[in-house]
Amino acid sequence: MRFGWWTTGRDEAAIVLLRTVIQSIKMGVIPNGEISYVFCSKEPGESKWSDSLMAFAQSYDIPIVSFSAKNFRPKLRRSDKEYWRQVYHRQVLDRLAKFDADIVVLAGYMWVVSAEVCNKLSIINLHPALPGGPTGTWQEVIWKLLEQEADETGVMMHLVTPELDRGPAITFCRFSIKGANWEKLWTQFREKRDKIGLKAIIEQEGEKEPLFSAIREEGVKRELPLIVQTLRAFSVGDIKLREGKLYDRNEVQLLDAYDLTKEIEDMIK
Repeated sequence: MRFGWWTTGRDEAAIVLLRTVIQSIKMGVIPNGEISYVFCSKEPGESKWSDSLMAFAQSYDIPIVSFSAKNFRPKLRRSDKEYWRQVYHRQVLDRLAKFDADIVVLAGYMWVVSAEVCNKLSIINLHPALPGGPTGTWQEVIWKLLEQEADETGVMMHLVTPELDRGPAITFCRFSIKGANWEKLWTQFREKRDKIGLKAIIEQEGEKEPLFSAIREEGVKRELPLIVQTLRAFSVGDIKLREGKLYDRNEVQLLDAYDLTKEIEDMIK
């Protein structure tokens, strides 16, 4: 199973993610898997983190393609972002044409891909919510969970489509945000919300709000394991992706995302 790896390499987390997957392949956690190339939307010298990431990939003899999005026709990007997106990603596809990948993983790739890319490649991305859950950034997701007083949340890998964050879920895991361990945090949150309102909490505390912070911590704890277990599921044939549809190892089409909650919980224990 060949995986393409798209990243912007903007921080240390991008390197940790790539390292974790490479080590999981080497250790046989993702058997029969290989990263066939790394595409970075920054060029050498553009940032220390992307340089480090590319050097790390190179140390494993993984082919690297780098093409700066930031430096590509900036005037066009400012005047017509949608057209710029199409032109930029058409050149990306040209640069990657010689590489084969069954699945492309967006791993800290900070640009919205074009519709042409979505239609030509099978691309998956992480989203910090359950299938059918809130869309948006991870911050927006958690605030919506608090507003709704949700009982649970999770993390999912979904197919990337032209409609942002709306592609069908491929895999997921769930975890509770209610119960004994959460009761005190919810009580404190409700008291503040009833006194000053949710908007004021967001403005005054933001990500430091204790319940918000606890939910984020539990989600982050599961993100890397979900990526690893998703790639494992593909590599061992538990799930297959063809023309935007998901199948199990018996070629039966799956109408729902593949639940990896048990595997994720086993990993984080």
